[in-house]
Amino acid sequence: MQRYYFMVRFLPEKANLALLTGRCILIMHGFICKHEIKGLGVSFPAWSDTSIGNVIAFVHTDIAVLNHLSQQEYFQDMQECGFFNIGDVGAVPDDCNEVRFKRNQSIAKMFAGEARRRLKRLEKRALAREEFFNPSKCNIPREQDHFHCIAIESKSTGQDFLLHVQKEKVRRPEQAKFNQYGLATNQEQKGTVPEFNMF
Repeated sequence: MQRYYFMVRFLPEKANLALLTGRCILIMHGFICKHEIKGLGVSFPAWSDTSIGNVIAFVHTDIAVLNHLSQQEYFQDMQECGFFNIGDVGAVPDDCNEVRFKRNQSIAKMFAGEARRRLKRLEKRALAREEFFNPSKCNIPREQDHFHCIAIESKSTGQDFLLHVQKEKVRRPEQAKFNQYGLATNQEQKGTVPEFNMF
């Protein structure tokens, strides 16, 4: 099945890429929810070990969906101010490698604040079951593959949070199943997107 894409390039040299990427994903998230769109994924063509990069690509099988998304007021305003360059919608080239960008929520458990909240929940559950709580059993260090963080705001609560995103190479495209942030997940959504590494 033919897929289409458009790219948003962040133009400022010293931009907060995690913040700009998060704003773009938030616009897409609102668009997806409002129009009940499925199968819209994001790719990060300039991803590296040190940065998520200054480009985000949106991928879908319906060219009209992408044209409509690219015309959202935020994207147009940022382009008019000289902060973004919004590319035209085009067909995904045949020679693109396929990748999976997935949200990995278990990464948050490595950070101190989340670990404290998790321990308090576990202690409360143990006390409710009238069991002895041993926090040392819960502090098993986990190793995680490389990841980047995207700053985003919850539409429902207004709270800021981080999307922890990892990149996986895959052998072949998989069905476009993504969460409402355009990302694959560890369990149900295993969608893949073009890597666009030629850009």
